[in-house]
Amino acid sequence: MSADMAAETEVGEGGDGGRESNARADGGLRDRLVYLAVLSRPRFWLYLAGPVVVGVAAAASAPADLFGLEAVALFAYFLVPANVFLYGVNDVFDADVDEANPKKDDREARWRGDPVNTAVVAGSGLLGVGLFVLVPRVAWPWLAAHFFLAVEYSAPPLRFKTTPLLDSVSNGLYVLPGVAAYAAVSGSNPPMLAVAGAWLWTMGMHTFSAIPDIEPDREAGIRTTATALGERRTYWYCAATWGLAAVAFAAVDLRLGALLAAYPVVVLGIVAAGVDVDRAYWWYPVINTVVGMLITLGALWRLVNG
Repeated sequence: MSADMAAETEVGEGGDGGRESNARADGGLRDRLVYLAVLSRPRFWLYLAGPVVVGVAAAASAPADLFGLEAVALFAYFLVPANVFLYGVNDVFDADVDEANPKKDDREARWRGDPVNTAVVAGSGLLGVGLFVLVPRVAWPWLAAHFFLAVEYSAPPLRFKTTPLLDSVSNGLYVLPGVAAYAAVSGSNPPMLAVAGAWLWTMGMHTFSAIPDIEPDREAGIRTTATALGERRTYWYCAATWGLAAVAFAAVDLRLGALLAAYPVVVLGIVAAGVDVDRAYWWYPVINTVVGMLITLGALWRLVNG
């Protein structure tokens, strides 16, 4: 074999090896991105970002407010990075108990505790610190409360998720991005009755979503509002919190109260019809999206028509 042919062979082999190495790297990167996307629960992304949209629309005094720096930054952060952080922290501290949870096989991801994933979760939380630079101080307490609850819901020493009632109450963390967005855009806090109504809504939503986990949580020794009450009484708890949420919103605007009244009506219908919770569980992302959309459209109509 001539020197020229040998050189061509070595270049060709090196090129193939490089392509194979790049393919493996691309596959590894793609696998990691898919894993992190699944970990962040895409079907629930709007549970954090949706309240931002509602808060911005309710607070806006001019169409330009809808696309201001604060509004866009809050929406972008709470759409993806905040979900990576929230559910990443959850999965880190639930890695052992999740071994018995069938949801991790069907529709969620089991925690892969390698340094890169840990760094991405931590970095997603640190990214949120930048929001304090962008928003006015009136929004700071709401953001701080969100990040505190996002961590302590799952992490020691408080680990609210393992204490009945506190696991439910601490889920007000989901509406706090919307409260912060309202404060950032308007420069003032929203009506406290609206905050109370939204907080009660999250309590019912969280506890309803915990019903499918009652048996896995009991087997793992985890105590929650749902495991303490049992399935039947948990339905009534959800109906009560959602009913109170509707009353609180009605005190702000009767139309809001009427819209939120759909939640206790639906859960009572589930009980009366004997619908399996694993089936009903999947209705709520749709219901929440529709309700949030209607509230937002109402706020935008007010904005456009004065």
